[in-house]
Amino acid sequence: MFARSYALTLGEDIADLGGEVLAYEAWKSAVGDRKLTDRDGFTPDQRFFIGFAQWAWENARAEQQREWALTNVRSPARYRVNGVVVNMPEFAQAFSCKPDAPMTKPAAKVCSIW
Repeated sequence: MFARSYALTLGEDIADLGGEVLAYEAWKSAVGDRKLTDRDGFTPDQRFFIGFAQWAWENARAEQQREWALTNVRSPARYRVNGVVVNMPEFAQAFSCKPDAPMTKPAAKVCSIW
């Protein structure tokens, strides 16, 4: 959206990815072998990622977005969410994304924290 220095947000972007990877692993461990059911047309894994996206909803004026692009250490919400899930093969699997889909990266290009 706006040109920005990635150095400004890099630390938070890495933290977002690491946190979501750990949250997913913790959730999978917590549910264990329990049989979770689909609800409202979504699988449990899909609902996990939808829940992650929901915390980042924002509605900001263009002026505010321009200021944040220059000063905020966090990426805009849209990129915080998409930048994380595109690096999680579990997301692509949960939503049956095709290999060339915009929200899918080849395994060799996925950013891995641990």
